[in-house]
Amino acid sequence: MNPPFPRRRPAAGSARPGGPNRPARPARRPVPPPAEPVDVHDPDGVRLQKVLASAGLGSRRACEELITAGRVTVDGHVVTELGVRVDPQRAVLHVDGMRVVLDTSLVTIALNKPLGVVSTMHDPEGRASLAQYVADRPERLFHVGRLDAETEGLLLLTNDGELAHRLSHPSSGVVKTYLAAVEGRVPQGLGARLKKGVQLDDGPVVVDGFRLVQAMPDSTLLEIDLHEGRNRVVRRLMDEVGHPVTRLVRTRIGPIRLGELKPGRTRVLSAPEVGSLMSQAGL
Repeated sequence: MNPPFPRRRPAAGSARPGGPNRPARPARRPVPPPAEPVDVHDPDGVRLQKVLASAGLGSRRACEELITAGRVTVDGHVVTELGVRVDPQRAVLHVDGMRVVLDTSLVTIALNKPLGVVSTMHDPEGRASLAQYVADRPERLFHVGRLDAETEGLLLLTNDGELAHRLSHPSSGVVKTYLAAVEGRVPQGLGARLKKGVQLDDGPVVVDGFRLVQAMPDSTLLEIDLHEGRNRVVRRLMDEVGHPVTRLVRTRIGPIRLGELKPGRTRVLSAPEVGSLMSQAGL
């Protein structure tokens, strides 16, 4: 009879046979100390609820309720105390994530640019330009982006340089909507192709949204969403896929819609509209 195998002792730290398998306890991570609250109070400023009421957010009592409910931020920090004072010229305020416009000297205007008008405040060739539509405004306005002369629709003019710069940059991600009449009946898979991306001479273009509005025997009406602002990008995109644009109208920039605004007419955006636009632009 062969002798039995010698019994092996379990290695240090290993589980005993038949015993509970107890994993080693992980090392405890040090708990970081709580962040110190940021003091946004300006003793020489104006009470926050008064600033909000002056900006059209409601009565002072209603604005106090906004503050105590934690819906107001000052320079990115939630404020719930009613005694906080801020400098209206420097503080950045948001309510429910929407920027509160405090500088009353800034104005943003929506224009329905007519066909044939060039997107400049003065044209050396004497063509119709944007200046004639805001000639009665005392502010020094400049246009946000541009539409080519053959494109109609929504164009913004403002004296807010920061807003104009942010909206004009593709990284802002603010989507523009276009209504495009194109030649021919578009194939069923065109929307998927445009959303996947189409290569142009200056790089790929990816649309953010696509909708077939109306199909006719020899033409199609499309709605296209883009956050890009390259020169004539919608026209070049549709040329590339074989459906040239015959008419193009921009109907929306972020939350601002063309609506019933007639060609050649303007309207001043309200403070909530500008605040919503600023929030979408990351301001």
